[in-house]
Amino acid sequence: MSQTQNTPSQQPDQSAETRQIQRIALYGFLLNLGLAGMKGILAKVSGSLAVAAGAIDSATDSVASAAIYGGLRLSTLKTSRFPLGLYKIENLISVFVAFFIFFAGYEIVRQVLFGAGDHPHISLSIIVFLLLSIVLIWLFGRYCLKLGRRTESPTLLAEGKHRQVDVFSSLIVLGAVILNYFGFQFQFLNLDIDQMAAILVLVFIAKSGWELLTDGMRVLLDASVDAKTLDRVREIIESEPLVKEVVSLVGRNAGRFRFIQTHIVLRTDDLQKAHRISDRIEEHILEKIPHVERVIIHYEPDTSKYRRIALPLIDSDGQLSGHFGEAPYFAVVEQHLDEKNISKQEILENPYQHLDRGKGIRVAEWLVQKKVDRVLVQEDLKHKGPGYVFSNAGVDVRKVSANSLSEALEEAI
Repeated sequence: MSQTQNTPSQQPDQSAETRQIQRIALYGFLLNLGLAGMKGILAKVSGSLAVAAGAIDSATDSVASAAIYGGLRLSTLKTSRFPLGLYKIENLISVFVAFFIFFAGYEIVRQVLFGAGDHPHISLSIIVFLLLSIVLIWLFGRYCLKLGRRTESPTLLAEGKHRQVDVFSSLIVLGAVILNYFGFQFQFLNLDIDQMAAILVLVFIAKSGWELLTDGMRVLLDASVDAKTLDRVREIIESEPLVKEVVSLVGRNAGRFRFIQTHIVLRTDDLQKAHRISDRIEEHILEKIPHVERVIIHYEPDTSKYRRIALPLIDSDGQLSGHFGEAPYFAVVEQHLDEKNISKQEILENPYQHLDRGKGIRVAEWLVQKKVDRVLVQEDLKHKGPGYVFSNAGVDVRKVSANSLSEALEEAI
């Protein structure tokens, strides 16, 4: 069994990435705190319930941002009680942010639909400040989403989506303020413009919050890595010539990191060679799949009761060819190891027989992909390209003097 964490070359990149995410979370806290203070002052000066709702929204965001920053500082710590790290804190925080989104939506609806107070006193400076806050929120949200998609950080994605909600809620506030500034009033089905806009934003808030909540809970409950990523991992494993079978492959998410575990069958019983193969597979996974924190590989030698044997043929009737790469056909048979009988046989056309150069190597690679265990040939393949391919893949190559398929199998047995 091989169990190894990320290679040293990858560690600095992920540490720098984590520090960048922490820095953005701190910026988000400072931005929300500043907006809450500014809107609070504007609400007191104007007496506007809509602006007060915006201040409440920004204040709840400040609390959420503080929790995000603290959680990110803790998420990469490893202790004796948590040797795999506290990466899931990021997902726990995304669930926390989802509830804050719901709360912010509730506060917006309560203040805009049911708030009561004196007619607000709106000035042009209040409109300018609110417009500036919307621009800042939008720019920060776009940046969080861009960085979150690149780093696959659920925390930054949650922050970016939350900023989208803030833009809509801030537009409601701005719309209400502008309408009051110009003294415009309009009602439809006993709902004014502020109320209708609040209902639309409430739908968006509910959708955004629900997505964050379900995504965060999925990871907290150890849901699998997505199928597309697991397929890529499987392709990497199966590209190793000595891998005969991938018995199982599972993966789980923790924060933005992935943990991969696989059980494979190798075409070798040499433990040192098997360990080198396992390390090579792990290196390829860490290199090609982003944000993999740990790869655990369980391997075992091939204990199959069947052996797949390939032979080059001149024709489909079973006459052996003396030229490996130029053989028009190949027979692939399955031999029962205990009973020594042939349980299955198929005749395949050589897809590379007409190549001008390198046909022998291409044929050898093709047979390795067919999971062949042994090759019977009339020519000596030692110190030749096909021989090296078979050697690296653990395929047994045997030279026979027989001229027919049945005679060659009897000779090899």
